[in-house]
Amino acid sequence: MSRYLTRFMLLFLSFVLIFPAFTNAEENKQAEQHTQAQPLSQKTVQLRVDLRHLWNEHAFWTEKFIVSSIAGLEDQAQVLARLLKNQDDLGNAIKPFYGEEAGNKLGQLLREHIQIAGKVVAAGKSGNQADFKKYNAEWFKNADDITNFLTAANPNYNKKVLKEMMYTHLKLITDGVVAKLNKDWNANITALDKNQEHLMHMSDFLADGIIKQFPNKF
Repeated sequence: MSRYLTRFMLLFLSFVLIFPAFTNAEENKQAEQHTQAQPLSQKTVQLRVDLRHLWNEHAFWTEKFIVSSIAGLEDQAQVLARLLKNQDDLGNAIKPFYGEEAGNKLGQLLREHIQIAGKVVAAGKSGNQADFKKYNAEWFKNADDITNFLTAANPNYNKKVLKEMMYTHLKLITDGVVAKLNKDWNANITALDKNQEHLMHMSDFLADGIIKQFPNKF
């Protein structure tokens, strides 16, 4: 019984927050017209969709690359090439806003992100703790470089927030790799799910910053 009461109260509070009560009918009408959510423009929706698609690909092809690397599959070169293309595509996605040079720079930083990740995975697979520590430090340094680049280009990005997002991404990838090496398949699936969800959140964060910085384009 309390469960249904809780749901009702949440629904009621949501209703109150969205539609405040007014004693005067005319004031109520005017307030609703004023607070009515404006529809998103087609360009806004398209940017969100495009970035989500690219970051979803990032999650998918990173996972496929890790699987191929750990298992020593014959498709490693082809999968890596496809994953690196995704980094170029992410760089290309910002060129309409920041220009050719900036887009190429982001693509380069993201390529380094993947190349270092490959070294981290190889070190983990071989059990070389010294190399793992070394390349992991390089990986986080690269995350700092990406954060610094994006926050310098767009003042709407909070550096602390974006850095935490990048670090979380690296941690979730590492969690997945460790789970694979330990053959803890449930933990691996959990890490993959969390990473994909996290990247969708980060994608929206990046899109929102662009939209806020260039309102005339949307």
